[in-house]
Amino acid sequence: MSTTTEALNIDIWSDVLCPFCYIGKRELEGALQHFEHRDKVHITWHSFELDPHAARGGEQDTYSMLAERYGISLAEASQRVQGVVERAAGVGLTFRMDLARPTNSFDAHRLLQFAKQQGTGGAMKERLLQAYFSEGAHIADHAVLQQLAVEVGLEAAAVAQVLATDAFTAEVRADEQDARRIGIQGVPFFVLDQRLAVRGAQAQETFLGALRQAWDTRG
Repeated sequence: MSTTTEALNIDIWSDVLCPFCYIGKRELEGALQHFEHRDKVHITWHSFELDPHAARGGEQDTYSMLAERYGISLAEASQRVQGVVERAAGVGLTFRMDLARPTNSFDAHRLLQFAKQQGTGGAMKERLLQAYFSEGAHIADHAVLQQLAVEVGLEAAAVAQVLATDAFTAEVRADEQDARRIGIQGVPFFVLDQRLAVRGAQAQETFLGALRQAWDTRG
């Protein structure tokens, strides 16, 4: 986990294909706007694959994937998705689930690990989430990942080299091993100062309370 001196450290496990991870990110950001010590908060993003065995093709749409996975009709899948879309809209996000194509997120996580090393982990995380949920980007496609990385300031050649190899695989696996050790079974999962856990996309008020509690009980 992160250990930035004098900061309130927040470690977050999430997947870029997880709608509640994006919603939870916005809820936390909203809470931070009201947190008295927000300038002393340090966030570290950690990798977590919801479906490590997912195909990379991205041909299946979200509704068909949900119907197949949970044994429900397309209409029921659409209804479930609509609830998530409405929740996202409540925190200012526009989800285009009709465009989103489920795929494998492993290479996106490797890219995030590289971006984190370069000091742009937060920006890369936001860009990937936006690209997948609002733009229908195929985030297992290396050309797409490279373009998104360039947009947040990473060098195209360096990104291409990372994606063409198995670079940062160990870092992704280490995050996932930490998640298992802690007992994380679903995301988003937030750990404040290695002491206080917040599970799921909680409301802004819940995050604000957790931030204040973590700050006030620092050793």
